[in-house]
Amino acid sequence: MLDNKQIKWLEAEAVNSATTRQPLYAARKKVFPKRASGRFRQFKWLVMAITLGIYYLTPWLRWDRGAFAPDQAVLIDLANRRFYFFFIEIWPQEFYYVAGLLVMAGVGLFLLTSTIGRAWCGYTCPQTVWVDLFLVVERAVEGDRNARMKLDAAPWTARKLVLRASKHAIWLVIAVATGGAWIFYFADAPRLLGEVATGTTAPVAYVTIGVLTGTTYLFGGLMREQVCTYMCPWPRIQAAMLDENSLTVTYNDWRGEPRSRHAKKALAAGLPVGDCVDCKACVAVCPMGVDIRDGQQLECITCALCIDACDNIMDKLGRERGLISYATLSDYNTNMAIATAGGTHPIDPTLVRTAGGAFSDKLTHFHVHKISRPRTFVYIGLWSLVGIGLLFSLMTRNRLQVNVLHDRNPQFVTLSDGSIRNGYTVKLLNMTPEPRTIVVTMQGLEGAQMNLVGSDLPAGRSFAIPVEPDRLKTLKIFVRQPANQLRGQTQTFTFVANDQAGLESDRYIATFNAPETTR
Repeated sequence: MLDNKQIKWLEAEAVNSATTRQPLYAARKKVFPKRASGRFRQFKWLVMAITLGIYYLTPWLRWDRGAFAPDQAVLIDLANRRFYFFFIEIWPQEFYYVAGLLVMAGVGLFLLTSTIGRAWCGYTCPQTVWVDLFLVVERAVEGDRNARMKLDAAPWTARKLVLRASKHAIWLVIAVATGGAWIFYFADAPRLLGEVATGTTAPVAYVTIGVLTGTTYLFGGLMREQVCTYMCPWPRIQAAMLDENSLTVTYNDWRGEPRSRHAKKALAAGLPVGDCVDCKACVAVCPMGVDIRDGQQLECITCALCIDACDNIMDKLGRERGLISYATLSDYNTNMAIATAGGTHPIDPTLVRTAGGAFSDKLTHFHVHKISRPRTFVYIGLWSLVGIGLLFSLMTRNRLQVNVLHDRNPQFVTLSDGSIRNGYTVKLLNMTPEPRTIVVTMQGLEGAQMNLVGSDLPAGRSFAIPVEPDRLKTLKIFVRQPANQLRGQTQTFTFVANDQAGLESDRYIATFNAPETTR
């Protein structure tokens, strides 16, 4: 290995160290992550732009549902108990779709963790995304790691006060925008924005903005890594999701040890030298304050910024990238056995390389088929099964429903001509954003006729009822059967509801009660 004077050795110590655990109630030690550059950092920028764009812009997307429904593409309409998602409309009784999506999200998280580790935590978790955003502001205002550390240690001056006030002011603007964006999912966004600006909206909107502003500012700006370490349950759960074939960010000490900042001198002295120059660049860029060289730790969110930092150092030294890389425990153990001659002596870097300096052919490297194991296919199968079931149900669901409630008291009435009358409350649900004419027909119950209470329509076995869009129509119906047509104390018949202009229909089997003497 060649020494390179361009490499900067950083005095960075791990705040969250696997070798020295901090007391649970110790005061927070600030983490000043250095800005990283590389493919994983670029990928995190892309993910941050996409996720923040989705969150802030979605309430402003429009979707034409006609004149009788809101045109906001994604809307949780609590007042009317509806959930709109583009062309999909979910009613309260269809909440099982939301439950199904939550099941898919859970299974998807299990699948993701079992294959590529805590990728959710490192890239798409809201805490990670907003902390990244707050760090962008912090670096823009106060500078990178060294400048921020010096500013933090410096006494209060006018300059420090201005920088700190500017940073926190921008953080508060972001926090307010975060809380404000959330409430736009629950009402028409343009109208609600005007009401919020003029102070005419409901108090709950301001309370929601205040709560989310406070939590965003506190979690993203002040607590940061403590949320992941102490508040989030997932670091504790993830251990059950990982196995020897799961990808995790790994320091490959089988090629990195023994560490040396002066490789030439060590080699001249006949000492073994690994690829790690102990520059601590991996520690300096870690937003969690972790030294990945200590091994897997609860605090590590596998954001892979340490990989970028280490790869940059390896490039300067003319060494192969991957001293820190995504690897499986199975591959790591195989390579470690080679580097230690089966565990009989300490790591010897010469055992993993040929005489020419290239890596030995005996080393094992990651291949995608290693994560394609039965467990992976079980998760994929379960996730797909739930998704296909939801999709099939969504595509075949009936947007017309009829529900019937028999009068409890009295169960029946004997009229002057001896005929028996039963009362029913019939509810017609039009689940489309357009008006419909629903034909209610009675099937069965020989000789019986219906009367629609409050209507001038003559008695009959069928009525055409107009129903408003996205509304429930409640009817009071009397069913009368002549005495000579009665067939027992209890008979069943069917209310059938048909869309006059379409193919949808629904039916409900009802009961007709009569006195015992009619048997």
